[in-house]
Amino acid sequence: MKNTPQLGKPSFEFRLDLASGVPVYRQIIDQIMGGMAAGALAGGDQLPTVRQVAVDLAINPNTVGRAYRELEIRGVLETQQGTGTFISHQPVKRDDLERERQLNQLVSDFVARAGAAGFTVDDLLEQLHERQNDSTKRNRR
Repeated sequence: MKNTPQLGKPSFEFRLDLASGVPVYRQIIDQIMGGMAAGALAGGDQLPTVRQVAVDLAINPNTVGRAYRELEIRGVLETQQGTGTFISHQPVKRDDLERERQLNQLVSDFVARAGAAGFTVDDLLEQLHERQNDSTKRNRR
């Protein structure tokens, strides 16, 4: 299970958006889950230490520890004392509550970014309906 970063493979880096309104520990969780979904993180990959992430992001180590612990409880991460924290090889199961939370976060981010660009929710809905109609037409062919 022990795995060191592969040569030539860049280590995973976290980025924070302090203006997003999303708690920092949630951003860390979402980035790890997103990294796994995108294939940037895979089972056996080692994550940076709690201390290293805290130093890199200039945040309290307890915040990073909270994110890592939550993911460990879910079975996403495995911590080996003295060795490090690794992505689990077990497939991740998302429950309905987590899926709903993620969808709400995506929609909130989407609406906020569109609003900052001068678009209204009605503008967004119109575009989404057009995309839905286009998709339906393509599927009928």
